[in-house]
Amino acid sequence: MVVIILQYLAMDKIEHIGIAVSNMDAAKATWQSLLNTVVYKTETVDNEQVSTAFLQAGPNKIELLQGTHPDSVIAKFIKKKGEGIHHIAFAVTDIYAEMQRLKTEGFTLLNNEPKNGADNKLVCFVHPKDVNGVLIELCQERIF
Repeated sequence: MVVIILQYLAMDKIEHIGIAVSNMDAAKATWQSLLNTVVYKTETVDNEQVSTAFLQAGPNKIELLQGTHPDSVIAKFIKKKGEGIHHIAFAVTDIYAEMQRLKTEGFTLLNNEPKNGADNKLVCFVHPKDVNGVLIELCQERIF
């Protein structure tokens, strides 16, 4: 029973939902109007070739993602599937342990080590083929 509780706690909560957009300014205006809030943070993540904008709606966050290069993952995603939900991110307390647990469970990770992501996070992605077509991101707060 303890093991089940610990596994349940491995993914604390949905950290954010990532939305791929082709025009950041238009998307920010749309989502600010929809959620009746403002973008509280923007950031460019050079290693991912993406610009981001974050909005808060109650306890939930939305991350808008626009590719900064035509060969970026986000630009390719939009070209193939169009704008829309790109990923669901889960907060974890120990990304290394969670990555190992998921590997043991047979999930395919898209990176072998956590990498720096937006919003001061270490991140790792789980391949959508293993999760009913949904890209999953693991996020852990970076400690400096």
